[in-house]
Amino acid sequence: MITFDRVTYTYPHAPRPALHDVSLTIDESDFVLVIGASGSGKSTLLRCINGLVPHFYGGQFGGRVLVDGRDTRDHEPRDLAGVVGFVFQDPEAQMVVEVVEDEIVFGMENLGVPAPVMRRRVEEVLDQLEIAHLRHRRVTTLSGGERQRVAIASALALQPRVLVLDEPTSQLDPHAAEEVLTTLQKLNADLGLTIVLSEHRLERVVQYADRVILCERGHDGLPRVRIDAPRAILAASHLAPPLVALGRALDWQPLPLTIKDARRFVVRQGLDLPTDHRESLPAQRESSPNNARLPHAGTAVTQPALSVRHLHVSRGGRDVVYDVSLDVNAGEIVALMGRNGSGKTTLLRAIMGLIDARGVVTAGGRVLNDVPTEDRAQLIGYVPQDPRALLFHETVIDEVRWTLRQQRDRLTAAAIEQQARATLALLGLESVAERHPRDLSGGEQQRVALAAILVADPQVLLLDEPTRGLDYDNKQRLVALLESLRQRGRAIVLVTHDVELVAAGADRIVLLGNGEVVVDGTPRELLNSSIIFSSQIGKLFRHRPWLTVREALAGIDEQ
Repeated sequence: MITFDRVTYTYPHAPRPALHDVSLTIDESDFVLVIGASGSGKSTLLRCINGLVPHFYGGQFGGRVLVDGRDTRDHEPRDLAGVVGFVFQDPEAQMVVEVVEDEIVFGMENLGVPAPVMRRRVEEVLDQLEIAHLRHRRVTTLSGGERQRVAIASALALQPRVLVLDEPTSQLDPHAAEEVLTTLQKLNADLGLTIVLSEHRLERVVQYADRVILCERGHDGLPRVRIDAPRAILAASHLAPPLVALGRALDWQPLPLTIKDARRFVVRQGLDLPTDHRESLPAQRESSPNNARLPHAGTAVTQPALSVRHLHVSRGGRDVVYDVSLDVNAGEIVALMGRNGSGKTTLLRAIMGLIDARGVVTAGGRVLNDVPTEDRAQLIGYVPQDPRALLFHETVIDEVRWTLRQQRDRLTAAAIEQQARATLALLGLESVAERHPRDLSGGEQQRVALAAILVADPQVLLLDEPTRGLDYDNKQRLVALLESLRQRGRAIVLVTHDVELVAAGADRIVLLGNGEVVVDGTPRELLNSSIIFSSQIGKLFRHRPWLTVREALAGIDEQ
């Protein structure tokens, strides 16, 4: 179905190729997972399949890509639209009309699909992706996760023979992600649809893959691509979900890819016998203030770094956030979780004064209700879901310098430069300092936006989906960074669907549902007892309080 024949590609003005001498074949009805670090060439490889590379992006292209016998050098993306459906990493990039139902119909109209067929397909994809309730909504009112499902529905409605998806679950809550991936697997199994999908959260999707394509850079700096069975790739790659990392550490053979596989080892080796939780907790985790239960609002002995009281946000005649009260103390990391559309992003935007809201917001002891957004930014750093909203300079280093010049007027030019470079180094961005931010991968843009905010050292930090587009190595780097900020007394609020991030780094979880606070507790209290919001290790060890690989290994060693 898809053949790459010695493909080498370099973006315009790029110092080195994004793909180098790639040769591989994807058979019809294959389910192929593409993995690799941020900036390793995953998105570029996907863009070759529908002709976006080189027709849209330009640059230097060598070799050839054949899709269902069509040479992409001779067929532009519009010529391949009936064969290849494409879902971008950023769903907003492919939305062209205002209403959800019209967005789904748009592609079919351009291909001349008869009206009765269009109506049937619309109903099918709305039901498949459980978004029938969104059909009359305006696209601009949707959450990031809702837009992602609409983008997938629009691609599926064309009934392509190949479906290419660039991180399709990056903004979805665990349940929605599972529903989407189950739908894709069903389409693959029942209809023979060829699926090529890139993803950083391998724990969600690796069990569905027939083969895995690994994109990485060699010691010479050139990109390398290899394709093999999932176990063969993950056995040696540093990119491994928690379950695989645990299996490798304990030498489980064959390497388990699912909870079902791993439970056999756990039961056989007697690793999950019910015991008193206090006896099985690793000492460093039990004694850490990171998991201490914090006082409820009104009982804290110190003033919260951030306080929200009775916050209401109404949009389109409905309450999106309803009577939310929340305290975040200095030196605390709070994770806001909940299904897509539950009001998480809206709450952050209301705190920043980006949308109208009723209620009281206090930061650093100062009531912010009448304070404009630009002044709130002196106290609160905010990284939105779409990092490009913060990126408007010609180079990465200029993005960071600009923040310091706005907020640190007394700094010398030398001090600004030193602090800017140090922040880039902290986030592993030294090598792209002189690159244009818009030329970077989604994960790299996410880190640049974070750097542009962190360099000002705000007392309160609001991060909306900070692991979107991040590989495992950079996620670990983020966890370490958040921990260092916590130890320095910063108050941090994360909006995230990344359960593994929450298990590794959060002090507290606030779960939202329909715009209200449903529950407030520690990760151990909530993740261990949750069916949906649970880490892989939490699901694996049902009678243990372990949430991460580190905790499991320490507990097993003690046992």
